[in-house]
Amino acid sequence: MDTHVANQSEQPDATDGTTTQRTTVLESFSYDDGIVRLFATATIVWALVATLVGLVVALLLVMPTLTGGLPWFSFGRLRPLHTNAAIFAFAGNAIFAAVYYSTQRLCKARMWSDTLSRLHFWGWQLIIVAAAVTLPLGITQSREYAELEWPIDILIAVVWLLIFGGNFLMTLINRRERHMYVALWFYIATIVTVAVLHVFNNLVVPAGLFKGYSVYAGVQDAFMQWWYGHNAVAFFLTTPFLGLMYYFLPKAADRPVFSYRLSIIHFWSLVFIYIWAGPHHLHYTALPEWASTLGMLFSLMLWMPSWGGMINGLLTLRGAWHKVAADPVLKFFVVGVTFYGMSTFEGPMLSIKSVNSLSHYTDWTIAHVHSGALGWNGFMSFGMLYWLLPRIFQTKIWSNKLVSLHFWTGTIGILLYIIPIYAAGLMQGLMWRAMDETGNLQYPDFIETVQSIVPLWWLRVLGGALYVGGVVMLCINALFTWFGRPDSYDVPVYSAPRLTDDYQDEPKPKSDMDDVPMLDTAKSLSVWAKMGWHRRWERLPVKFTILTTLAVVIATLFELVPTFLIRSNVPTIATVKPYTPLELAGRHIFVSEGCYNCHSQMIRPIVAETKRYGEYSKPGEFIYDRPFQWGSRRIGPDLAREGGRQSSFWHWRHFENPEYVSPGSVMPSYEHLLTAEMNYDGIAPHVKAAWQLGAPYSDEELNNTAEVAYKQAEKVAADIVAQGGPASTMDTQAVALIAYLQRIGIDLFATPEPTADENAGDAAAAAAVETSESAEAAPASEATPAEAESDPAPETE
Repeated sequence: MDTHVANQSEQPDATDGTTTQRTTVLESFSYDDGIVRLFATATIVWALVATLVGLVVALLLVMPTLTGGLPWFSFGRLRPLHTNAAIFAFAGNAIFAAVYYSTQRLCKARMWSDTLSRLHFWGWQLIIVAAAVTLPLGITQSREYAELEWPIDILIAVVWLLIFGGNFLMTLINRRERHMYVALWFYIATIVTVAVLHVFNNLVVPAGLFKGYSVYAGVQDAFMQWWYGHNAVAFFLTTPFLGLMYYFLPKAADRPVFSYRLSIIHFWSLVFIYIWAGPHHLHYTALPEWASTLGMLFSLMLWMPSWGGMINGLLTLRGAWHKVAADPVLKFFVVGVTFYGMSTFEGPMLSIKSVNSLSHYTDWTIAHVHSGALGWNGFMSFGMLYWLLPRIFQTKIWSNKLVSLHFWTGTIGILLYIIPIYAAGLMQGLMWRAMDETGNLQYPDFIETVQSIVPLWWLRVLGGALYVGGVVMLCINALFTWFGRPDSYDVPVYSAPRLTDDYQDEPKPKSDMDDVPMLDTAKSLSVWAKMGWHRRWERLPVKFTILTTLAVVIATLFELVPTFLIRSNVPTIATVKPYTPLELAGRHIFVSEGCYNCHSQMIRPIVAETKRYGEYSKPGEFIYDRPFQWGSRRIGPDLAREGGRQSSFWHWRHFENPEYVSPGSVMPSYEHLLTAEMNYDGIAPHVKAAWQLGAPYSDEELNNTAEVAYKQAEKVAADIVAQGGPASTMDTQAVALIAYLQRIGIDLFATPEPTADENAGDAAAAAAVETSESAEAAPASEATPAEAESDPAPETE
């Protein structure tokens, strides 16, 4: 960085009114567009990967035999890979490209450290590759949007908070632009909140290099997961894209943001309100009623700031709508912001309990999520990329016609994707709850409800194929634009003065109603509404970051603390015991195979559900469930009361080929479980981790885990043989999974074991009865010593 004297000027001295000569020193600097090129390229590559995997996942729903039974490519393992690739690889790299490009220009400063920028890029790509390897291998926490295991979580925390966050904050501190523009506010909120969410949701006790057990269990685990899950959408897929919108949309339209004051209201209300809304994902579950009601209320309030942002974005185009017709980049932005408005209207609507009772566990939620992801995040990313490519490659875009074709293909693809899935969700919800005139289920066979929506799933495949086609057009356009780049990039050098410490705040604005006869309080309020106070905050990045963190943490504490302090929120049930070592191993297999992606384990207190599945779920049933398995979708029936419903051999055949026992099922074969060897020696770390977290295992279960598990496996294997199945199955993973499935939901109906006091009381009662019976049976002339001593002496004459 070079410095040189620009000019000298006379400034009045604040103390005595004399003038002093002040020298303004200009600093020369250039922007690091190399890091922007890296992240933009990664965005395009991962967009193709994420959408292709999504297309494969959609095909697996209608063609479950497509993979030939290979476990690494089953629906349960690929679905979390698709969501992680879409969110953290595609959208994540788009966020970083936007942040690195806009932050440097908004701060008039190069990023603080080029080394940290490169470490961020390569560290993030390493995280994505680690996810792409581990998830198909079944290494997962089974927590939505937080599936990656603890070693990768640690790497995420280091790359996100220390490397990216540190580099960003130091750039703000060393900026040459006094006030921070609104896009920077949203970047700050993103970095701070995602760090808080990630760290506290992923606190685990390791049970090996590739497995950790959450410190939260059951209800608390569900609560924490959806505090994280909902706000991951809020602060990874919303706030950074709003920052992107506030920077790139005005640039593309060549218009200033519609309203500065609206952006302030939008930012602070969104940051504070969003963090409360997570529990609305758990309506009618075992979560305390107050928590889900609170989530619903704040979700409804969320509609106002969300639409404030949408209005601010769309009205920025006032006077520039003629450009939209000609510029495909603006088309992407307009449709993206419109989808944001649609999603943020539908989200609060789905949080209303009566609506949620119909929509939850159905494809309606899938349609809602994808309208936001494909429309808002996807189209905003595409618009940004098409605006950036000519600037970072310093050449013209290869084909504007292909940009326009991508826009129309992608738009039609989104509509063809979400409309059939909305219809499928409504059909599922209505069929599940449909009752006939006798009060019985109209569609008691769950398979019937699945088969009815398969044609709509095929339409979703077509829509997804069109969207992928649009991404392929982007890849081609970007590649040929790159081919047209100059031999060497021009690196412009800019000059700006360093910020001084003697900056004087703008004078406090006066009320426009000073001459109006009214209360001084009202006049003060009118001054406050001018938001000069916020203008002062905007030049203090550290203070602004602290205030943003406080807003997030305070809102979180109001919601979380009561759940962890009030024991009555999770009443215990005496008959609920921890899983045996074999059952715990089977549960681990259930999680690894991604069964939670299709099956829930939560029966809501709704008549149709209790008729279909059995007694509704109680909070105390889940105190040993780490992680919770309540699920968010039902492609298959709920398993909360699965224990004892089917024979062990039925489950064996179900793994071998679901069509054998459930004709019309879309579940893939899990035949590999029938031959995969069960590692009994590997169960001990799981049991020990559960014990450290409070599960009351005996010394025998802790010290001789393999032997205890094998004995139970022999019993399950004997049941399979007795029911007509093959022999010598105790060494397979299928037996462990069957043991777990036969355990689910049966503890609630078990006979309570007598306590120590009850045992002592029963023994005393039995002794009393025995003594009484002995006395009645003894001859009349024989008396006990006690009786002899108490009898009076005979009288003499």
